[in-house]
Amino acid sequence: MSVTIRDVARESGFSVATVSRVLNNSGVVRTETRRRIEAVTERLRYTPNSAARTLITRKTHTLGVVLPDLYGEFFSEVIRGIDRTAQQNGYHLLLSSSHNHEDEIEAAVEAMHGRVDGLVVMSPGIGAKKVVAALPRTLRIVLLNCDVEGESLDAINLDNYGGSHAMVCHLQACGHRRIAMIRGEARNHDARERLRGYRDALRAGPGEWAEDLELPGNFSESSGYEAAQRVLTLSPRPTALFAANDSMAIGALSALREADLIIPGEMAVAGFDDIPMARYASPPLSSVHVPIDELGRRATRKLLDAVEGGP
Repeated sequence: MSVTIRDVARESGFSVATVSRVLNNSGVVRTETRRRIEAVTERLRYTPNSAARTLITRKTHTLGVVLPDLYGEFFSEVIRGIDRTAQQNGYHLLLSSSHNHEDEIEAAVEAMHGRVDGLVVMSPGIGAKKVVAALPRTLRIVLLNCDVEGESLDAINLDNYGGSHAMVCHLQACGHRRIAMIRGEARNHDARERLRGYRDALRAGPGEWAEDLELPGNFSESSGYEAAQRVLTLSPRPTALFAANDSMAIGALSALREADLIIPGEMAVAGFDDIPMARYASPPLSSVHVPIDELGRRATRKLLDAVEGGP
Protein backbone atom coordinates (compact mmCIF):
# COMPACT_ATOMS: atom_id res chain seq x y z
CA MET A 1 0.00 0.00 0.00
CA SER A 2 1.36 3.44 -0.93
CA VAL A 3 2.17 6.02 1.70
CA THR A 4 -0.35 8.87 1.96
CA ILE A 5 -0.16 12.39 3.32
CA ARG A 6 -2.18 11.18 6.32
CA ASP A 7 0.58 8.68 7.12
CA VAL A 8 3.13 11.51 7.08
CA ALA A 9 0.88 13.62 9.34
CA ARG A 10 0.42 10.75 11.82
CA GLU A 11 4.13 9.89 11.97
CA SER A 12 5.25 13.51 12.30
CA GLY A 13 2.59 14.48 14.81
CA PHE A 14 1.27 17.40 12.78
CA SER A 15 -2.00 18.00 10.98
CA VAL A 16 -2.59 17.15 7.34
CA ALA A 17 -2.94 20.90 6.64
CA THR A 18 0.51 21.62 8.11
CA VAL A 19 2.10 18.78 6.16
CA SER A 20 0.42 20.06 3.00
CA ARG A 21 1.83 23.57 3.55
CA VAL A 22 5.34 22.12 3.85
CA LEU A 23 5.02 19.89 0.78
CA ASN A 24 3.55 22.68 -1.34
CA ASN A 25 5.89 25.32 0.11
CA SER A 26 2.91 27.54 0.89
CA GLY A 27 2.09 29.43 4.03
CA VAL A 28 4.24 30.10 7.10
CA VAL A 29 5.71 27.07 8.86
CA ARG A 30 8.32 27.03 11.64
CA THR A 31 11.76 25.85 10.55
CA GLU A 32 11.82 23.01 13.09
CA THR A 33 8.37 21.85 11.97
CA ARG A 34 9.46 21.85 8.32
CA ARG A 35 12.60 19.85 9.09
CA ARG A 36 10.65 17.25 11.08
CA ILE A 37 8.03 16.78 8.35
CA GLU A 38 10.67 16.58 5.62
CA ALA A 39 12.57 13.94 7.62
CA VAL A 40 9.42 11.82 8.00
CA THR A 41 8.61 12.26 4.32
CA GLU A 42 12.08 11.02 3.37
CA ARG A 43 11.97 8.10 5.81
CA LEU A 44 8.56 6.94 4.57
CA ARG A 45 9.56 7.63 0.95
CA TYR A 46 6.37 9.57 0.44
CA THR A 47 5.71 10.83 -3.09
CA PRO A 48 2.99 13.50 -3.43
CA ASN A 49 0.04 12.61 -5.62
CA SER A 50 0.50 14.86 -8.66
CA ALA A 51 -3.18 14.78 -9.58
CA ALA A 52 -4.22 15.83 -6.08
CA ARG A 53 -1.57 18.55 -6.01
CA THR A 54 -2.85 19.88 -9.34
CA LEU A 55 -6.38 20.13 -7.94
CA ILE A 56 -5.08 22.14 -4.99
CA THR A 57 -2.57 24.42 -6.75
CA ARG A 58 -4.19 24.46 -10.21
CA LYS A 59 -0.69 23.96 -11.59
CA THR A 60 0.59 20.87 -13.39
CA HIS A 61 4.20 22.11 -13.67
CA THR A 62 4.13 20.78 -17.21
CA LEU A 63 4.48 22.71 -20.47
CA GLY A 64 3.12 21.61 -23.83
CA VAL A 65 5.19 21.89 -27.00
CA VAL A 66 3.71 21.52 -30.50
CA LEU A 67 6.22 21.57 -33.36
CA PRO A 68 5.74 20.94 -37.09
CA ASP A 69 7.96 17.86 -36.77
CA LEU A 70 10.18 16.15 -34.21
CA TYR A 71 12.69 14.88 -36.77
CA GLY A 72 15.96 16.61 -37.60
CA GLU A 73 18.64 18.64 -35.86
CA PHE A 74 16.75 21.93 -35.99
CA PHE A 75 13.80 20.61 -33.99
CA SER A 76 16.10 18.63 -31.67
CA GLU A 77 17.97 21.83 -30.81
CA VAL A 78 14.72 23.74 -30.22
CA ILE A 79 13.48 20.97 -27.90
CA ARG A 80 16.83 20.90 -26.09
CA GLY A 81 16.58 24.62 -25.33
CA ILE A 82 12.97 24.32 -24.16
CA ASP A 83 13.65 21.25 -22.02
CA ARG A 84 16.70 22.71 -20.28
CA THR A 85 14.88 25.89 -19.31
CA ALA A 86 11.76 24.02 -18.23
CA GLN A 87 13.71 21.61 -16.01
CA GLN A 88 15.72 24.42 -14.45
CA ASN A 89 12.40 25.89 -13.34
CA GLY A 90 10.83 22.65 -12.12
CA TYR A 91 8.70 21.91 -15.20
CA HIS A 92 8.43 18.93 -17.52
CA LEU A 93 7.34 18.72 -21.15
CA LEU A 94 4.63 17.10 -23.24
CA LEU A 95 5.61 17.00 -26.92
CA SER A 96 3.59 16.58 -30.08
CA SER A 97 4.02 17.22 -33.79
CA SER A 98 1.44 18.87 -36.05
CA HIS A 99 2.99 18.50 -39.53
CA ASN A 100 1.62 22.02 -40.06
CA HIS A 101 -2.00 20.85 -40.14
CA GLU A 102 -4.66 22.78 -38.23
CA ASP A 103 -6.56 19.63 -37.24
CA GLU A 104 -3.37 18.09 -35.84
CA ILE A 105 -2.74 21.19 -33.72
CA GLU A 106 -6.29 20.97 -32.39
CA ALA A 107 -5.88 17.27 -31.63
CA ALA A 108 -2.58 17.87 -29.81
CA VAL A 109 -4.03 20.70 -27.74
CA GLU A 110 -7.10 18.64 -26.90
CA ALA A 111 -4.89 15.80 -25.66
CA MET A 112 -2.88 18.23 -23.52
CA HIS A 113 -5.87 20.21 -22.19
CA GLY A 114 -5.84 20.25 -18.40
CA ARG A 115 -2.42 18.62 -18.34
CA VAL A 116 -0.23 21.66 -19.14
CA ASP A 117 0.11 25.14 -17.68
CA GLY A 118 1.11 26.71 -20.98
CA LEU A 119 1.96 25.92 -24.56
CA VAL A 120 4.76 26.67 -27.04
CA VAL A 121 3.55 26.34 -30.64
CA MET A 122 5.79 26.51 -33.69
CA SER A 123 3.73 26.69 -36.84
CA PRO A 124 5.42 28.54 -39.71
CA GLY A 125 2.98 27.05 -42.20
CA ILE A 126 -0.18 28.38 -40.52
CA GLY A 127 -0.99 32.00 -39.69
CA ALA A 128 -1.30 33.13 -36.09
CA LYS A 129 -5.05 33.73 -36.33
CA LYS A 130 -5.75 30.14 -37.32
CA VAL A 131 -3.40 28.78 -34.66
CA VAL A 132 -4.96 30.85 -31.89
CA ALA A 133 -8.48 29.96 -33.04
CA ALA A 134 -7.66 26.31 -32.33
CA LEU A 135 -6.51 27.00 -28.75
CA PRO A 136 -8.53 27.49 -25.53
CA ARG A 137 -8.66 31.18 -24.61
CA THR A 138 -7.58 30.45 -21.03
CA LEU A 139 -4.38 28.68 -22.12
CA ARG A 140 -1.21 30.75 -22.05
CA ILE A 141 0.75 30.37 -25.28
CA VAL A 142 3.91 31.56 -26.98
CA LEU A 143 4.13 31.30 -30.75
CA LEU A 144 7.39 30.47 -32.52
CA ASN A 145 8.06 31.43 -36.14
CA CYS A 146 4.44 32.20 -36.94
CA ASP A 147 3.18 35.00 -39.15
CA VAL A 148 1.94 37.29 -36.36
CA GLU A 149 2.11 40.69 -38.02
CA GLY A 150 -0.53 42.93 -36.49
CA GLU A 151 -1.36 40.41 -33.75
CA SER A 152 -1.14 41.25 -30.04
CA LEU A 153 0.27 37.85 -29.13
CA ASP A 154 3.32 36.54 -27.29
CA ALA A 155 5.60 35.49 -30.12
CA ILE A 156 9.26 35.02 -31.00
CA ASN A 157 10.33 35.06 -34.63
CA LEU A 158 13.67 34.62 -36.35
CA ASP A 159 14.91 37.44 -38.56
CA ASN A 160 14.55 35.26 -41.63
CA TYR A 161 14.53 38.17 -44.03
CA GLY A 162 17.56 39.90 -42.52
CA GLY A 163 19.62 36.72 -42.32
CA SER A 164 18.92 35.76 -45.91
CA HIS A 165 19.59 39.29 -47.17
CA ALA A 166 22.91 39.39 -45.29
CA MET A 167 24.05 36.04 -46.69
CA VAL A 168 23.36 37.07 -50.30
CA CYS A 169 25.18 40.37 -49.73
CA HIS A 170 28.12 38.37 -48.35
CA LEU A 171 28.20 36.18 -51.45
CA GLN A 172 28.06 39.27 -53.65
CA ALA A 173 30.95 40.80 -51.70
CA CYS A 174 32.92 37.61 -52.46
CA GLY A 175 32.45 38.32 -56.15
CA HIS A 176 29.45 36.13 -56.99
CA ARG A 177 26.98 37.58 -59.47
CA ARG A 178 24.91 34.55 -60.45
CA ILE A 179 23.54 33.12 -57.20
CA ALA A 180 20.93 30.34 -57.15
CA MET A 181 18.62 29.60 -54.22
CA ILE A 182 16.88 26.45 -53.05
CA ARG A 183 13.55 27.60 -51.64
CA GLY A 184 11.43 26.07 -48.90
CA GLU A 185 7.72 25.37 -49.23
CA ALA A 186 5.68 28.37 -50.39
CA ARG A 187 3.22 28.20 -47.49
CA ASN A 188 5.99 28.20 -44.90
CA HIS A 189 6.50 31.62 -43.28
CA ASP A 190 10.25 31.10 -42.72
CA ALA A 191 10.74 30.04 -46.34
CA ARG A 192 8.81 33.01 -47.71
CA GLU A 193 10.83 35.50 -45.68
CA ARG A 194 14.15 33.93 -46.64
CA LEU A 195 13.16 34.02 -50.31
CA ARG A 196 12.16 37.67 -49.97
CA GLY A 197 15.54 38.53 -48.45
CA TYR A 198 17.32 36.71 -51.29
CA ARG A 199 15.36 38.53 -53.99
CA ASP A 200 15.72 41.98 -52.47
CA ALA A 201 19.49 41.57 -52.03
CA LEU A 202 19.91 40.45 -55.64
CA ARG A 203 17.81 43.28 -57.01
CA ALA A 204 19.58 45.92 -54.92
CA GLY A 205 23.16 44.73 -55.40
CA PRO A 206 25.49 43.66 -58.17
CA GLY A 207 24.43 40.55 -60.00
CA GLU A 208 21.34 39.18 -61.61
CA TRP A 209 18.02 37.62 -60.72
CA ALA A 210 16.33 35.07 -62.98
CA GLU A 211 13.39 32.77 -62.38
CA ASP A 212 15.41 29.67 -63.20
CA LEU A 213 17.81 30.49 -60.36
CA GLU A 214 15.07 29.74 -57.81
CA LEU A 215 14.76 26.00 -57.27
CA PRO A 216 12.04 24.14 -55.32
CA GLY A 217 12.80 22.50 -51.99
CA ASN A 218 11.00 21.33 -48.86
CA PHE A 219 13.74 21.72 -46.20
CA SER A 220 14.84 18.06 -46.56
CA GLU A 221 18.29 16.75 -47.56
CA SER A 222 16.80 14.91 -50.53
CA SER A 223 15.19 18.05 -51.95
CA GLY A 224 18.55 19.84 -51.68
CA TYR A 225 20.24 16.98 -53.51
CA GLU A 226 17.68 17.10 -56.34
CA ALA A 227 17.85 20.91 -56.58
CA ALA A 228 21.65 20.82 -56.91
CA GLN A 229 21.36 18.33 -59.74
CA ARG A 230 19.15 20.85 -61.54
CA VAL A 231 21.65 23.64 -60.84
CA LEU A 232 24.27 21.64 -62.69
CA THR A 233 22.14 21.80 -65.86
CA LEU A 234 21.82 25.60 -65.86
CA SER A 235 23.74 27.60 -68.42
CA PRO A 236 25.56 29.68 -67.53
CA ARG A 237 26.10 27.78 -64.29
CA PRO A 238 25.70 29.74 -61.02
CA THR A 239 28.87 30.29 -59.05
CA ALA A 240 27.06 30.20 -55.70
CA LEU A 241 24.16 28.22 -54.27
CA PHE A 242 22.21 29.42 -51.21
CA ALA A 243 19.84 26.92 -49.57
CA ALA A 244 17.00 28.11 -47.33
CA ASN A 245 18.15 25.70 -44.62
CA ASP A 246 21.22 23.65 -43.78
CA SER A 247 19.62 20.28 -44.44
CA MET A 248 19.05 21.20 -48.08
CA ALA A 249 22.55 22.67 -48.28
CA ILE A 250 24.04 19.39 -47.02
CA GLY A 251 22.04 17.46 -49.61
CA ALA A 252 23.25 19.88 -52.29
CA LEU A 253 26.87 19.40 -51.21
CA SER A 254 26.50 15.66 -51.76
CA ALA A 255 25.20 16.13 -55.32
CA LEU A 256 27.91 18.63 -56.21
CA ARG A 257 30.68 16.38 -54.85
CA GLU A 258 29.32 13.50 -56.91
CA ALA A 259 29.68 15.75 -59.98
CA ASP A 260 33.32 16.37 -58.99
CA LEU A 261 32.82 20.12 -58.51
CA ILE A 262 35.44 21.90 -56.45
CA ILE A 263 33.72 23.62 -53.52
CA PRO A 264 33.93 26.54 -53.01
CA GLY A 265 36.30 27.06 -55.95
CA GLU A 266 33.79 26.23 -58.68
CA MET A 267 30.63 26.77 -56.65
CA ALA A 268 30.16 28.25 -53.17
CA VAL A 269 27.43 26.68 -51.01
CA ALA A 270 25.65 28.39 -48.11
CA GLY A 271 22.77 27.47 -45.83
CA PHE A 272 20.60 28.88 -43.06
CA ASP A 273 20.35 27.78 -39.37
CA ASP A 274 23.94 26.67 -38.60
CA ILE A 275 22.86 23.29 -37.22
CA PRO A 276 25.69 21.36 -35.52
CA MET A 277 26.00 18.94 -38.44
CA ALA A 278 26.77 21.81 -40.84
CA ARG A 279 30.03 22.52 -39.04
CA TYR A 280 31.27 19.02 -39.82
CA ALA A 281 30.25 18.91 -43.48
CA SER A 282 33.03 18.56 -46.02
CA PRO A 283 33.93 21.25 -46.78
CA PRO A 284 32.45 23.05 -43.72
CA LEU A 285 29.21 24.76 -44.69
CA SER A 286 28.84 28.54 -44.60
CA SER A 287 25.55 29.27 -42.90
CA VAL A 288 23.38 32.05 -41.50
CA HIS A 289 23.85 31.49 -37.76
CA VAL A 290 20.69 30.94 -35.74
CA PRO A 291 21.10 30.15 -32.00
CA ILE A 292 18.47 27.42 -32.23
CA ASP A 293 18.59 26.16 -28.65
CA GLU A 294 18.49 29.80 -27.47
CA LEU A 295 15.31 30.22 -29.50
CA GLY A 296 13.77 27.43 -27.42
CA ARG A 297 15.09 28.91 -24.18
CA ARG A 298 13.68 32.35 -24.92
CA ALA A 299 10.27 30.97 -25.80
CA THR A 300 10.19 28.97 -22.57
CA ARG A 301 11.26 31.90 -20.42
CA LYS A 302 8.56 34.02 -22.03
CA LEU A 303 5.95 31.34 -21.39
CA LEU A 304 7.05 30.80 -17.78
CA ASP A 305 6.78 34.55 -17.12
CA ALA A 306 3.16 34.37 -18.27
CA VAL A 307 2.38 31.12 -16.42
CA GLU A 308 3.96 32.08 -13.10
CA GLY A 309 2.76 35.65 -13.25
CA GLY A 310 -0.88 34.59 -13.65
CA PRO A 311 -3.42 33.46 -11.07
